[in-house]
Amino acid sequence: MNIREQLEALEEQIFSPYASLSKDTRGREREEPSCDIRPAYQRDRDRILHCKSFRRLKHKTQVFLSPVGDHYRTRLTHTLEVAQIARTIARSLRLNEELTEAIALGHDLGHTPFGHAGEAALNSVCTGGFAHYKQSVRVVERLEKNGAGLNLTWEVRDGIRNHRTSGKPSTLEGKVVRLSDKIAYINHDIDDAIRAGILTEEELPMEYTDVLGHTVRERLNTMIHSIIGESLGKPEILMSPEVGTAMGRLRSFMFEHVYTNSVSKEEDPRAEDLLIALFEYYMKRTEELPAEYLLLMEQGDSKERVVCDYIAGMSDGYAIDTFMALFVPKAWKN
Repeated sequence: MNIREQLEALEEQIFSPYASLSKDTRGREREEPSCDIRPAYQRDRDRILHCKSFRRLKHKTQVFLSPVGDHYRTRLTHTLEVAQIARTIARSLRLNEELTEAIALGHDLGHTPFGHAGEAALNSVCTGGFAHYKQSVRVVERLEKNGAGLNLTWEVRDGIRNHRTSGKPSTLEGKVVRLSDKIAYINHDIDDAIRAGILTEEELPMEYTDVLGHTVRERLNTMIHSIIGESLGKPEILMSPEVGTAMGRLRSFMFEHVYTNSVSKEEDPRAEDLLIALFEYYMKRTEELPAEYLLLMEQGDSKERVVCDYIAGMSDGYAIDTFMALFVPKAWKN
């Protein structure tokens, strides 16, 4: 029995009966030999961690566009916080931590530069629409490895596809990530908004903070404990009605006061115009796309989709630099 088989046997002994066992995966789109050391979901986690799309998240907006300051979240630090929260919950419920972490690390790989403003821009110009959760799946299935994708297991791809609010993950691990995503961004975005001077702790509605807590630490503790307490030994991931309602209303408060109507969003229209200009430019000049994207079109992918792929993969800084190079005239010099 090799190391992977020993670890799979250990999962059967210690995991909840509702956990996703590595040996029971529905498999990959392309069959490949199993690793002798790592179970399937650990292997997926490693592939995501080492891919180019994951590294680019460090220079993509979470809420604050290209913030001046080292302590604001980026899409990468958001992803890491989601993974930490999700692993804490999964371990307490004796679920598969490696599946949970793989989904968490991969859930935002398809996010655009400039956060949801970038997503809205591409959605407005692409005939088939654009949604970051779908693009995250496209990244792991098609775009990474020069069109070969990462060949992840079905369960990881299902969790990535269904991490949005209306999603319905097929595994408890995916459901943990779906809730952990919200727990993470509600709390760290409050922290960033307070740091930016947009909010104060005292401005948060007391009817919600009296339930959840009056600091980020207290709120995280309340939400995580609620999920663990309500879900332990059950075939579902739950949160107490009181905590769930307060979390949902605090999320709505954040949408109203930070995500859509705050000073932090003043640059969003410019960011959207920038990405739309890049889209229109490359739609007329697809020959200027990198070779890996030209190959996708040769293999049958539509021009619109491939142009969106290229722009969605850009970091904030690269998108700005590309726009400057294409549209801003340079001073003449002899």
